[in-house]
Amino acid sequence: MKKLNARERRFRDEYLIDCDPKRAAIAAGYSKTMAATKAYQWVSDGKRKPHVFEAVQKALERHTQKLDLTAEKVLREISLLGFANMKDYIKITKQGDAFIDLSQLTREQAAAIQEITVDEYMEGRGPEARQVKRTRFKLAEKRGSLELLGRRLRLFPTKVELSDQDGGPMVIEIRDLGGKQ
Repeated sequence: MKKLNARERRFRDEYLIDCDPKRAAIAAGYSKTMAATKAYQWVSDGKRKPHVFEAVQKALERHTQKLDLTAEKVLREISLLGFANMKDYIKITKQGDAFIDLSQLTREQAAAIQEITVDEYMEGRGPEARQVKRTRFKLAEKRGSLELLGRRLRLFPTKVELSDQDGGPMVIEIRDLGGKQ
């Protein structure tokens, strides 16, 4: 494998930060035009600069191993966010009032909590004054997590392939739909 020059090493290192090839190329000293038109190819197809492509792939693999990242771990975490349910965090009294009960909170449930706010204040005056404690919490946004899972399961196809009765590609003739014959 051909050795990386200083610019290519800088590109590889910058790319590892956020996997943005355009930004990495600019940070490595390439022109904005070059970064916009070529940098994506360096990390995606391996044809333009195979030595850069290979170096980036190896570096990404090292990072993945170092961080002990696996697809299963990522999908599990996304699932925890996507399938979190308020009912897991509250108790309902016989009168129908809801209150937050975090006493049995599991690590998996805690992963879905985005924010907890506790407000304490006095309500009323004099001998009738009472201490009030209000706890609010917000779970992580579900839609994005469910979208990622749906894409992983191919629930939302972006491309449709058609085949004829024999399994071969289907030929579709598109005619002018504007009413002209």
